[in-house]
Amino acid sequence: YIGADEVIDFPLPVELSSFTSSVNGNNVSLIWTISSETNNSGFDIERAIDNGQLTIDNWIMIGHVKGSGTINEPREYTFTDRNLASGKYKYRLKQIDYNGNFEYYNLTEEVFIGVPENFELSQNYPNPFNPTTNLEFGIPEMGFVTLKVYDISGKEVATLVNEIKSPGRYN
Repeated sequence: YIGADEVIDFPLPVELSSFTSSVNGNNVSLIWTISSETNNSGFDIERAIDNGQLTIDNWIMIGHVKGSGTINEPREYTFTDRNLASGKYKYRLKQIDYNGNFEYYNLTEEVFIGVPENFELSQNYPNPFNPTTNLEFGIPEMGFVTLKVYDISGKEVATLVNEIKSPGRYN
C-alpha cells in the first residue's frame, strides 16, 4: 500500500526520440531513435492494414529487434518490411523489458505502397530454390495477367496467374 504523501516514479524503460518510415518501391524501412534505455529486452515490430476504420485491431508481429539493455546514450534502430502489396499500412513498436512489461509506440503517419509506374517482374528468391521460391510482379493498370513457369528445355511446367488483375504489386 502506498500512502497519500508518497509518489513512486516509474520511468518508461525507453525514451523514444523519433520513429519514422521511408518507402522504396514495395519495401518500408522503419527507423527509430532512443535517448536512453533501461532494462530493454527489445522491440516487436507490428503491422496492420489500414482499411479506414477508427480502431485498428488486426495487428500482426512481423519482426523483432534486440534492445541494448541499459544505456544512457542515443541509439538508432532499423527494420525493413519487404515485398508489400499495394495498400495503406500502420506500424507500431512493442517495446518489451526484461521483466515482461511492455509499452507501445505508434508510427503517427500511415504508410502507402503505391502502384508501379511500369510492368515489373522481379528476380525470384531464393535462387536457386528448393522446393519453393517467391516471384514478385507489379502492373500499372488493370489487365489480363498470365505468369507461366518453363523448365530449361522450354516445356511449360506451371501457370501461376491467368486472370484479370487490378493495378498493384503482387507476390
